[in-house]
Amino acid sequence: MLTKRIIPCLDVRNGRVVKGVNFEGIRDVEDPVEMAAFYNASGADELVFYDITASVEARPLFDDVLRRVAERIFIPLTVGGGINSLEDFDRVLKAGADKVSVNSGAIRNPDLISEAAKRYGDQCVVLSMDVKRVDGKYHLFAKGGREDTGIDALQWAVRGQNNGAGEIVLNSIDTDGVKNGFDLEMLQDLSELVTIPIIASGGAGKMSDFSELFEKIPGVDAGLAASIFHFREVDIRDLKKYLRDSGVNVRL
Repeated sequence: MLTKRIIPCLDVRNGRVVKGVNFEGIRDVEDPVEMAAFYNASGADELVFYDITASVEARPLFDDVLRRVAERIFIPLTVGGGINSLEDFDRVLKAGADKVSVNSGAIRNPDLISEAAKRYGDQCVVLSMDVKRVDGKYHLFAKGGREDTGIDALQWAVRGQNNGAGEIVLNSIDTDGVKNGFDLEMLQDLSELVTIPIIASGGAGKMSDFSELFEKIPGVDAGLAASIFHFREVDIRDLKKYLRDSGVNVRL
């Protein structure tokens, strides 16, 4: 049985970790380098680093912050934000990323996923999806959740898998930062269509949200969260012990 992963997420803007609710009301949290080092020592399985305004501001990701983060951690690092070309993949990987997350860049150029997978390998390419219900359908959003593309998110996920994405991060805008639990309905619908690993994002508020996620949606491989870890509401080691006691296979 594969172990389930617990992944903190650093949303970075102007060199600082920030957090909001439903992608709005952003507030400053902490220095990303110090926070990354804290998670490295706290039992996190991986770390996700998003430069959340790189795409909408049409600029490259903060390489300097990324390099300093990569120097302080020894767990896999996934990086996203402003990834629009193979050159961006190359730059971010050279700065210390293990995997590269692409969202808006793939929407603009769907061939980017297949090109990156061929050059760097499927395991390096993460398809990140910001999804919200619109008139009862799952719509894919771009530019940090600001722009409704009108694209059917589930079809987009299947296309991403077929093009060579090695993993999918599904972030539900509907549940993001609300802390009432992961979007189980959306995750279940996705898990029925793809076979690559799924990382659930958006909605974690307490330990039982993670156990419910892994027990009810076996196809989900990891739970990603931000604020409950950032504000020390849930300790990752305590969470893993809780999950192990609940029968979930995790790495302690």
